[in-house]
Amino acid sequence: MKATPLAIPDVILLEPQIFGDDRGFFFESFNQQVFEKAIQRTVHFVQDNHSHSLQHVLRGLHYQITQPQGKLIRVISGTVFDVAVDIRQSSRTFGTWVAETLSAENKKQLWIPEGFAHGFLVLSSSAEILYKTTDYWAPHGEHCIAWNDPDIAIPWPIHEPPKLSTKDQQGQTLNQVETFQ
Repeated sequence: MKATPLAIPDVILLEPQIFGDDRGFFFESFNQQVFEKAIQRTVHFVQDNHSHSLQHVLRGLHYQITQPQGKLIRVISGTVFDVAVDIRQSSRTFGTWVAETLSAENKKQLWIPEGFAHGFLVLSSSAEILYKTTDYWAPHGEHCIAWNDPDIAIPWPIHEPPKLSTKDQQGQTLNQVETFQ
């Protein structure tokens, strides 16, 4: 597995070794030892989530103040523009973002540690995303930063208004939400 730190080095792009021939392909999608070596820390995943969304659905930017979650994201159908925003006030990259295009075709995965807000935009007709989390969903500690916060200024690859949930429509700007110290 190839591990590449992004512009925010704590966010890591993981690319599996794929073995393929005229019959199909095989790859190891997760190996605890290989993963921990790649991110250089011990992680205990407690929950797996599966999300299905249609084209132009934008989910996020979500995070939990209580029970913060690290997330290992991969797409098993379709293509998404996946974003992580650093919301750790003590970080030199506070308020900045990184993004990667994840797809069933490229089989890349994104490790987003605790202390980040996460969101994605579906670029294909639909997409299915699987992600592991390091803590359980805690609705009482969940927050949402507005996808179009002008201070974060993510250039989402969309030319029409995205399809948002009611919760995501009520997202606040980074300077209005509670962040990590």
